[in-house]
Amino acid sequence: YKITNNSKQLILAIHCTDNSFGFASRKNRSELSDNFFTKKFEKDLCNNLIVEFDNFIKKENLEQIVKISVSIGPANFNASRQIIVLARTISQQMNCPIDSFSTFQLMAKRIAFENRLYGNKKSFWIFKKLKRRGYIAGKYETCISEKVKNDMSIKEKIVPKIFEEFKNKKSAYQAEYNDLEDLKELLNLSNNSSNLNSWEKVLPLYPISPIN
Repeated sequence: YKITNNSKQLILAIHCTDNSFGFASRKNRSELSDNFFTKKFEKDLCNNLIVEFDNFIKKENLEQIVKISVSIGPANFNASRQIIVLARTISQQMNCPIDSFSTFQLMAKRIAFENRLYGNKKSFWIFKKLKRRGYIAGKYETCISEKVKNDMSIKEKIVPKIFEEFKNKKSAYQAEYNDLEDLKELLNLSNNSSNLNSWEKVLPLYPISPIN
């Protein structure tokens, strides 16, 4: 996307994990302007989400939003549903595009670096053991830029889904949420993404039911 009006230059990110939610914003695509907020769930998530969002982004900043980026799961079932409703509503009201990424994709680059997966086209899995029903797992691949040394991006080869049995543990790493790092990656992916959608097309990733 192109910034055509200096008064409207804000990227908004909305994210949740299994037990927390958060917001982040970035102006002019500059990491120096990043602003973050995270909070553990409380009983009344619906009202708390709106109150904390209102505290995070004031009216004058709301009017500067040119793009929204939201995580679609897998994460807490109810929280995923509510943050996506919030993101879709803002996108519709502000008439701005929205993009979305799985929560596993947000942690994939961090996991690749932590486990020294530096080569090009190295495939690996991110998985999470479920309480009652097998595993949820997604497959990822490292991509090293030929133009910029040590610049890595990640392709999501298989979107997280249910596996009754998971036999790929040799090249697999357990999902680890990190509120601030995942929000930062959500902003970074949004910076570089050209895959923009209207609000109607952004839906939660629901590979599991609430009982899991």
